[in-house]
Amino acid sequence: MSRIDVDKPLYDLNTFVGRFRHFAWMSDPRTCILSDDRLRQAKTLVEQYRKGQEPPGTTPDQVKYAMKLYSSAFHPDSGELQNFAGRMSFQMPGGMIITGGMLAFYRTLPEIFLCQFINQSFNALVNYTNRNANSPTSVTQLGVAYVSATSSALVAALGCKSYWTKRAPPIFQRYVPFAAVAVANCVNIPLMRQNEIGKGIEVTDENGNVVGRSRLAAVKGISQVVMSRITMCSPGMLVLPVLMEKVEKAYPSYKSMKWLDASVQTCMFVVHGTYCMRAVSSDMFFENIYYETF
Repeated sequence: MSRIDVDKPLYDLNTFVGRFRHFAWMSDPRTCILSDDRLRQAKTLVEQYRKGQEPPGTTPDQVKYAMKLYSSAFHPDSGELQNFAGRMSFQMPGGMIITGGMLAFYRTLPEIFLCQFINQSFNALVNYTNRNANSPTSVTQLGVAYVSATSSALVAALGCKSYWTKRAPPIFQRYVPFAAVAVANCVNIPLMRQNEIGKGIEVTDENGNVVGRSRLAAVKGISQVVMSRITMCSPGMLVLPVLMEKVEKAYPSYKSMKWLDASVQTCMFVVHGTYCMRAVSSDMFFENIYYETF
């Protein structure tokens, strides 16, 4: 049996199905509950296997599982263990709770402010954790990105709420969270990764040798991240408002039970495919982009 190449994906990333399986595999939320020691053991096994020094009796399944844990918890550039809440594997449990809250608590200004503050704090942590390690970001840049994203989310949320309250049916107010999330993503991610846009990112040849830096590749990659983040939350945040509007009309007393509403919408958001959409949004684009040079 041929040896596994631990530096290459197990699935074909040139196909949609292959990319879906790859991102679903590496962002499995069950890996969130594993200890740091268990994750470091997986990293050690991957490094040993790469050198051909793995313990006797190591099976291919053990190597593949170690690859999964390594991909889910360690930064692909620096190899450092990522913080718990910023990992892609935490996107499903973390995102579903916050999104459920945003969909349930949108009627008053304090509710909007608190929900957007929590959401943007979470997004900033995720963006920082998954930044390009070859383009370090200063504390000042992180602060500017965080404040700008939070401010833009609040402006979008309050602006849409004010406008739709006066000129649109009540159901449109339920889309305030989605408008805020979409606008904030367009601000937060480019600002968080502004060094990549200004200085470019490293580009390699087919053998992995660095041949230079490209701002075009950075802009294209970051724009795809923005699109995928918006796509990830779109189904739940666009469909659930319609369903909940019908529920509240059928059961008027349900409207006053806000915490029950938040719990129900969180569960429905999960059922609607949070984990599935996490993988789908990630495999919309190729992991590597190829350019021809002249």
